[in-house]
Amino acid sequence: MSEQRFFPELETSRLKLRNVNEEDAEFIFKLFSNEKICEFLYDEEIFTKKEEALELIEWNTNPEEKGHNRWVIEKKDSNEQIGTCGFDLWDRTNNIAEIGYDLWYEFWSYGYMKEALIAAIESGFTNMKLNRINAYVALGNKRSTNTLESLGFKNEGIYRDKHLFRGKYYDHYSYSLLKKDWY
Repeated sequence: MSEQRFFPELETSRLKLRNVNEEDAEFIFKLFSNEKICEFLYDEEIFTKKEEALELIEWNTNPEEKGHNRWVIEKKDSNEQIGTCGFDLWDRTNNIAEIGYDLWYEFWSYGYMKEALIAAIESGFTNMKLNRINAYVALGNKRSTNTLESLGFKNEGIYRDKHLFRGKYYDHYSYSLLKKDWY
């Protein structure tokens, strides 16, 4: 019998989700050094050197051991990397984790992120035994709030001054999805 995996590779009709590795450094750097992608990311400075991408990859290596991950989202038909998603801040006592995600802008509005998040959410409830998934979205990020709401996440209000970024505090919407609401 194989050991339980919290962050297995996932597959959807159009996508593959696999845990990030060093071979993804160029893509990770491209993603997080792009101002359009990072417009609403107030918890991290935009990447200016490849070493920062390697640090993100290192942070997310050995996800089973560390209890957090980042999947690279690839198109099945071409193996093209288009984004990432994953879980962080896993509270194993209360079965809660935070989900985060980003998608290269050329792939916005095609339903790719929703498709990837469905697989990730299903994995979180099944493999991690989560009861609650949190997501935080900058107030101006309408595209992200629409995606979460289309998946059944509930807006619980505003998390005031969530991130201090470049000397200013930023409010975020606090979203949650409960297991009982998913099934």
